[in-house]
Amino acid sequence: MSDDKEYMDTQDELLKKSDSDPVEHDKEDKEEYEKICFLCRRPESKAGKMIDLPNHIHICSDCMQKSFDAMQNSNINYNDLMNMPNVNMMDLSALQDRIPQNQKIKKKKEKKVEEKPALTIKDIPAPHKIKAQLDEYVIGQEHAKKVMSVAVYNHYKRILHPQSEDEIQIEKSNMLMIGPTGSGKTYLVQTLAKLLDVPLAITDATSLTEAGYIGDDIESVVSKLLAAADNDVERAEHGIIFIDEIDKIAKKKNTNQRDVSGEAVQQGMLKLLEGSEVEVPVGANSKNAMVPLTTVNTRNILFICGGAFPDLEVVIKERLNKQSSIGFKADLKDKYDNDPNILDKVTVEDLKTFGMVPEFIGRLPIIFTLQGLSVEMLVEILKKPKNAILKQYKKLLALDEVKLDFDDGALEAIAKLALAKETGARALRAIIEEFMLDIMYEIPKDDNIGQVIITREYIEHTGGPQIILRG
Repeated sequence: MSDDKEYMDTQDELLKKSDSDPVEHDKEDKEEYEKICFLCRRPESKAGKMIDLPNHIHICSDCMQKSFDAMQNSNINYNDLMNMPNVNMMDLSALQDRIPQNQKIKKKKEKKVEEKPALTIKDIPAPHKIKAQLDEYVIGQEHAKKVMSVAVYNHYKRILHPQSEDEIQIEKSNMLMIGPTGSGKTYLVQTLAKLLDVPLAITDATSLTEAGYIGDDIESVVSKLLAAADNDVERAEHGIIFIDEIDKIAKKKNTNQRDVSGEAVQQGMLKLLEGSEVEVPVGANSKNAMVPLTTVNTRNILFICGGAFPDLEVVIKERLNKQSSIGFKADLKDKYDNDPNILDKVTVEDLKTFGMVPEFIGRLPIIFTLQGLSVEMLVEILKKPKNAILKQYKKLLALDEVKLDFDDGALEAIAKLALAKETGARALRAIIEEFMLDIMYEIPKDDNIGQVIITREYIEHTGGPQIILRG
């Protein structure tokens, strides 16, 4: 009997707790998040004051007026509808499920005149400090790191400097980075994401299509930035968007089909890059009837576009070879065939020939290239960065109280194998994973092993690693 009483008391406590939680949840939502119209899905900041209905349903005045007009123009009598047999009224509470947390729109904080910004222009990290932080993670690409450091520095100043109508308006400088695969384009931006205090979204252009077709709408890139800013519109409007694989939306050549993922996407992104107010879905990639929408101004959003642009070297060589002529001092047609820095000679005309729309290129004023990686750079990538792959393996074996070393010959052999794969720094991990598999498997078997040295002979399959026992 006592057990039954304890069980009933526990159930009563759980019921009381479950009854109190929704109230606290609703109070929190009311204070922190905006109300969303049940019909048009616009937030209260855009649609105006909401009319509250039972079951947590909110209707804006426009939709309410349209509903009244529709009822007046229709010939259906509400009383007759209620008296009809086998007709059940729709349960709106079942449709109006609670909006998920990632689709709620936070209210904008009211600005106080006397309140000073947390970050001032004097507190902005200088370009050389930003580059110094990038140097700890990214090897080489000095020009690219310098360009990005200056662009981000100016972006901070542009955001924090109050601009009025009679002053000089500082325009944003969107960037286009060109480099072979594995040269560090995405990694540069990912490293910036860790160093900066502004929200940053990384997306790719491969899934973007013209509005109305299967795929992500163009506004989805802004929707991802909004999610990175925790649905804070004001903070998202000061963020950075990196669009990778931008070369995949180049204008298709020799095709009779509608180009829904090429030139059409470039045309649709023009206003986005320049700066405009776009309606984006909150917490989703595409618009539908049950996803709330909010308006984001892209004027202060810095866009960085990157791509490998395969076969762009061919376009550059064709342009340069047109300058060759016949004679003793003429340039040879194969002069640029073995030029490792051919991408440095890229011009806007080359990008137009590749398939990029002139209006699109015009909205990316800063164009810079990343160099292809050499053997020396690959060796540095193996050793120097803070999270270098060799340091990761050394730490893994250190947990087994085993010291791991690589001699210089082994590092050079690994770099040459990676260079032959032509996939840049991505090949390093695959090669080391292959050679370290047997070592990681065998080492825990023997507690007497104290040190392992990876040699060139082991990498070239002409010998084995050097193993030193404890003591």
